[in-house]
Amino acid sequence: MAKQLITNFDFMRLRRAAVILSAILLTVSIGSLATLKLNVGIDFTGGTIIEVGYEQAVELQPIRELLQDNGYDDTIVQHFGSASEVLIRLVPDPEKDKAEVSSEIIRLLRANSDGRVEDRRVEFVGPQVGEELTEDGGLAVLYALIAILVYVAFRFEYRFSLGAVAALIHDVLITLGIFSLFRLDFDLSVLAALLAVIGYSLNDTIVVFDRVRENFRKLRKKTTIETVNYSVNQTISRTLMTSFTTLLVLLSLFFLGGEVIHAFALALIIGVVVGTYSSIYVATTTALALGISRSDLLLPEKEGEDPARP
Repeated sequence: MAKQLITNFDFMRLRRAAVILSAILLTVSIGSLATLKLNVGIDFTGGTIIEVGYEQAVELQPIRELLQDNGYDDTIVQHFGSASEVLIRLVPDPEKDKAEVSSEIIRLLRANSDGRVEDRRVEFVGPQVGEELTEDGGLAVLYALIAILVYVAFRFEYRFSLGAVAALIHDVLITLGIFSLFRLDFDLSVLAALLAVIGYSLNDTIVVFDRVRENFRKLRKKTTIETVNYSVNQTISRTLMTSFTTLLVLLSLFFLGGEVIHAFALALIIGVVVGTYSSIYVATTTALALGISRSDLLLPEKEGEDPARP
């Protein structure tokens, strides 16, 4: 079997700079979330969804301009499935009847189309449903973080557990902050992407922590910083290769998957990049700051065993 090639980069030398970078990103993200908030989609606000089908491919911009000219400024228009199918999302308007609004939209589209426009689907989502989805989505993320805290604490050590959760909160807040700062649409697909990011980032963190624990028990002459650094170097090739191949798929989805999954793919792209960074720096740096050491992870010594033996 070929010997594993291990890099010798001093990752931990940059941990203070990484802390400063993370602090800046988190400050901007939290500030944006507090002031600009998220640009939530119809899944959370409620409203009307209209799906129509054309006989041939249709451009979206003329449809957007038509609706804006008739007073529907906050309408979202997207292709759905193919270039001849259009999905229209309308925010709720308490002064207008929902059924009349959908009928008027369809009349406008038919009046300004050369071909036949087929009414495929009209759905109404009330504000109460939107509030429930918002609450349930937030609870889903919270429960996931609590479960991860307990799992890592039992598998490793409580300081590793806090480091893993700190990295996950870091990843989620920065991803949300980017969506808030650039006013990107936040809907249920983005929430699903955030949950996927939590799983992806945790997987990377567990790989690093597992190697750190193993090396704490094997390399007893190295300092804590040296052991962590050596462990990151052992796992970095696997981490980068996994992230690279994942990003190839996500970039394909982002550029070729259509507008419907743009936000989903973008959230995953941001999450994979930030998650790869946090598994190297945020999780390990937090554990180090909490005082993790070799003695916390060493197995009880057997009688006659030489503790200095590597």
